[in-house]
Amino acid sequence: MVLGFYCDLLSQPCRAVYIFLKMNKIPFEVKSVSLLRGDNHNKDFRKVSPIGRLPVIEDGGFILTECVAILKYLAVKYNVPDHWYPRTDLKAQARIDEYMNYQHLNTRTNMAMLFQNLWLLPMMLNRPIDRKKVDRYSNNVGVVIHQIDEYFLKDNRPFIAGDNISLADLLGLCEMMQLYACCQEKFIESNPKVNAWAERVKLKLAPYFDEANVEVNITRDKFMKSAATQPKL
Repeated sequence: MVLGFYCDLLSQPCRAVYIFLKMNKIPFEVKSVSLLRGDNHNKDFRKVSPIGRLPVIEDGGFILTECVAILKYLAVKYNVPDHWYPRTDLKAQARIDEYMNYQHLNTRTNMAMLFQNLWLLPMMLNRPIDRKKVDRYSNNVGVVIHQIDEYFLKDNRPFIAGDNISLADLLGLCEMMQLYACCQEKFIESNPKVNAWAERVKLKLAPYFDEANVEVNITRDKFMKSAATQPKL
């Protein structure tokens, strides 16, 4: 039975799972759930996932939510190349888990909230940008980039867990694309180590990285048009 993948590629975790499935040639069927339309709150979807969040996979009747759990499950079940989530190198596996635990309240929260307060909430609610919130999340994003530089990429590691790409790098870059969506990639580009890491990860994920980020590029174009009418930050 083909894996069912409930997703919306506007979602960072959905993009991460999509890229991973494609990179590892795991057969799957996309079951589109539009977040903007609120499909994740529909009764039919809530029968699949009472939590109402994306992504979700359905594997022969087995339902699994939460991106990190999904990626680990897929890595083990499909015996993907070991660099994604090493089974024999306990320390490398721990480094990946370390970042994936860190990213929830740091990379993910702050970059998502900066995007939401610069673009999504003002657009959806037709209200002005809350500059205090933007300033707060901008500051937090700067802290996250510094921590990734100083800790997660210390000793000039090419990737978070060592010499090859892992689930940690995949998740990290997918979350950082929220900065690109609202024209805030300056946070990445101003840090040579993090910027070089991001470019290495993109190359490793080609061609599926660009494929998964089509909606991000569309959102960026919309943001740029909207920003032309707003005072500059």
